[in-house]
Amino acid sequence: MHELGIVFHMIDTLKEVGRENRLASITKVTVELGEVSGVLSDYLQDCWRWAADREELLAGAELEVLVIEAVTVCNACGRTYRTVEFGRICPHCGSSDTVLLRGNEMEIASVETPG
Repeated sequence: MHELGIVFHMIDTLKEVGRENRLASITKVTVELGEVSGVLSDYLQDCWRWAADREELLAGAELEVLVIEAVTVCNACGRTYRTVEFGRICPHCGSSDTVLLRGNEMEIASVETPG
């Protein structure tokens, strides 16, 4: 379960943001999570709740996860398609010369504070 390690890294980043901005608390954190990132949203939420509540800055903070659709481009025909539905083979021309454009990322998108 690498989600716990990811949450610890997020918390370290958020504590740094909190120090830099003199924040007393954070009420909500929104992350963008690619649908083929390998990170399981449910596990991430469980790990978040366990770890965040142990930090004064993040106690009770909500974690919102926005799923980013995976999109692949075909180098043969130049068209894009939904990765999860079709995999590595282009549904338009049948080529396997494809590259993932998005959907593998995970990043903190926003932080909300009280008031």
